[in-house]
Amino acid sequence: MTVHNIGIIMNGVTGRMGTNQHLIRSILAIRKQGGVALPNGDVIMPDPILVGRQESKLQSLAETHGVERWSTDLEACLADPYNEIYFDSQTTVRRAESVKQAIAAGKHIYCEKPTAVDLDGSLELAKLARQAGVKNGVVQDKLFLPGMLKLKRLVDSGFFGRILSVRMEFGYWVFEGDWQPGQRPSWNYRKEDGGGIIVDMFAHWRYVLDNLFGEVKAVSCLAATHIPNRVDEQGRPYACTADDAAYATFELEGGIIVQANSSWTVRVDRDDLLTVTVDGTEGSAVAGLRDCKVQHRVNTPKPVWNPDIPNPFKFREQWVPVPENQTYDNAFKVQWEMFLKHVVVDAPFPWDLLEGAKGTQLADLGLQSWRERRWIDVPKLGL
Repeated sequence: MTVHNIGIIMNGVTGRMGTNQHLIRSILAIRKQGGVALPNGDVIMPDPILVGRQESKLQSLAETHGVERWSTDLEACLADPYNEIYFDSQTTVRRAESVKQAIAAGKHIYCEKPTAVDLDGSLELAKLARQAGVKNGVVQDKLFLPGMLKLKRLVDSGFFGRILSVRMEFGYWVFEGDWQPGQRPSWNYRKEDGGGIIVDMFAHWRYVLDNLFGEVKAVSCLAATHIPNRVDEQGRPYACTADDAAYATFELEGGIIVQANSSWTVRVDRDDLLTVTVDGTEGSAVAGLRDCKVQHRVNTPKPVWNPDIPNPFKFREQWVPVPENQTYDNAFKVQWEMFLKHVVVDAPFPWDLLEGAKGTQLADLGLQSWRERRWIDVPKLGL
């Protein structure tokens, strides 16, 4: 058995998601399980080096989780041939420049989305990576959530018949920071710092829709800044310059209509923070992050509109859960393992920087639609 030790520069993992999902629940979990097993019996063992701008945060994070390597010198890390992969989970406005440096240094690229602040920036990264011949990938975590995997199983089996429509509800109330601290960083609400729910969430909706139901062909979007002022992490009031809610309609290939509400200003009365409802000629499904329930054509009740009597139907009881049938690992970890195999043994990995650029494209067009108050077609992307 050969162990393939592979150095990974992890830039920006001192943030909540970078720490929890990418470092602890992905890379360190892979190390704890003994690496990523290959079919020939070999093993890939990731060896992270934590990189960032604040020495105290890096040192504390490394000591807490037993990570031996950390640095504030990105250039030195990129110059070390032992580090083969560069990973970026910095704020959006910082990402593109660092990824360019890593591509120039010949590193394989794996990064969060959005990959850049606009489509031109995202396409530039994809072109540079292709020209340099480095392998590259973008985090598409929601594809690997149990609820979405169950939904994909239903689609692939033909359960829905002809899919008619999809409704997506995402969001929760993010506290304003005055009498309770906010659950999201303040930069999310400043356009000048790369904030806004369209920029944040449309990158997700693009890969979910493209991979589960069909390519997005057109978008109509109305957004708002419902909460005009918030209080930051230091207790300082600030004006919100970015959208905190977006109400969109997408047209997919095949005529499927999607309604997607995304909001950080909504109180939750549904089964999960994200629910995806799919209606088809033969059946329907409602999926959350982990669970999925279905109602087939033969089990569909026949309600009649009559507001003069109490509702005789218990609609929620008439759905059947999709069984687990398998063990589901952490969604971020699953994709990390796939990318590591892609780098070491050239296993397939279709979610490259060009796919990431599609998410930035949809965000750009969503913002344009809001600004111009009209439908916008979504052109095909290529390099």
